[in-house]
Amino acid sequence: MEWIRAVQTLRERREPAVLVTVISVRGHSPRDAGAKMVVSADGVWATVGGGNLEMVAIDQARALLVTGTTEPEVLEFALSDKAPYQRAVQCCGGEVKLLLEPLPVVPAVAIFGLGHVGLELARILARHDLELHLVDSRPGQLVPARLSVLDDAVAGVHVHHVPVLPELVIGELPPGTHALVMTHDHAEDAALCDAALRHGQLATIGLIGSRAKWARFRHKLAEDGNSPEAIATITTPIGLAGLPGKEPAVIAVSVAAWLLQLFVAERNPAPVHREAEA
Repeated sequence: MEWIRAVQTLRERREPAVLVTVISVRGHSPRDAGAKMVVSADGVWATVGGGNLEMVAIDQARALLVTGTTEPEVLEFALSDKAPYQRAVQCCGGEVKLLLEPLPVVPAVAIFGLGHVGLELARILARHDLELHLVDSRPGQLVPARLSVLDDAVAGVHVHHVPVLPELVIGELPPGTHALVMTHDHAEDAALCDAALRHGQLATIGLIGSRAKWARFRHKLAEDGNSPEAIATITTPIGLAGLPGKEPAVIAVSVAAWLLQLFVAERNPAPVHREAEA
């Protein structure tokens, strides 16, 4: 169905939208109860009947998008040429109720590097309602057998196997994505950090590693033309401060908890940089 595809596409793009549903009909109307339409700031998919009814619904849906409300709203229409109308007359003779439901914009996370920590982190995040991008340049890390632990995921899982230039995936990520850099290769990590800074619309950039690694990266990123202010937006180390342990599962829990805190503050996601430990 067109409206289902629209909901999925807008979710993946992190674009807000409103789902409009015909919830009841009395008498004659252009569509039956259950008909649906999706409205975004600049697009409309499917139809609830056209005419004045639909135009008013679209206008009101976009008003909800402007205010950012999450509360649903019910609109009632009398389809009569004697009823007040805004932009066109409809004289079907029936009465229609529409439900306008703002669709949530869910968090998006990209994990670059599906090693021990990356896979453990993916297992935790997959249990949450978000869009999860898994990226690795190694052929064996993203095979179905290894990712079978995510088969019951609540999250939308997107697998990116990019043997060459995994940093190109950065440009495909929707605005507001939280990017986590934890590959097997420091050169790959550095290229990803540089690409992430140049993207300019990521919510946060997190880097796993030591103080020595970060010192080298900071110097390299500056050499490549990144400003000190931009470089300072990279958070390293990632995870909850004060939670000890170097086991992959412990690190993954710490990073996941840190991300959940960021999701709570999604409207003000200014990243906080912490110097890496030696």
